[in-house]
Amino acid sequence: MSTVKYTPRLADKYKKDVVPALVKKFGYTSVMQAPKLEKICLNRGVNGAVTDKKLVDIAVEELTMITGQKAVATMSKKDISNFKLRKNIPIGARVTLRGVKMFEFLDRLVSTALPRVRDFKGVNEKSFDGRGNYTLGVTEQIIFPEVDIDKVNKITGMDITFVTTAGTNEEAYELLKELGMPFRNAAPKKED
Repeated sequence: MSTVKYTPRLADKYKKDVVPALVKKFGYTSVMQAPKLEKICLNRGVNGAVTDKKLVDIAVEELTMITGQKAVATMSKKDISNFKLRKNIPIGARVTLRGVKMFEFLDRLVSTALPRVRDFKGVNEKSFDGRGNYTLGVTEQIIFPEVDIDKVNKITGMDITFVTTAGTNEEAYELLKELGMPFRNAAPKKED
């Protein structure tokens, strides 16, 4: 009995198309030098979570539906009296994707979710952190087809961070562009 191991479409594309393109563009001596996507982190703060604990549960449930992996609640780190916030109170939700689920999520994000954004002209190419990581802010969770619009009681956004092994913004930009990320303009400027 032979078992066929499933590999996501983008994982195949990365091995067959992206790595050779990056090696050619940056002149790497080995394919192992080509940057790769390590993980995708989704993070969501919940407004009003201090007064209504159910909002955090809803955020965790929505992130779980969107990613296909169980999300966890994030806890507050310290007391802030102006916000009526106590230490270790759930105030958000997060999930970290790696491997097959990471490539599946990226594929759905690029091909299905981002085109559903109103007046979409591409994502901002200036959101790199200087160390090869990219953060994308999504303003509405309803762009994901997994979320049932009829059951949403509040439109909220989330941050999606792409953590790569790239050393520079330019390498990370090329990696994400080759994987299908629809950037608005040209590559980010080199750091001095």
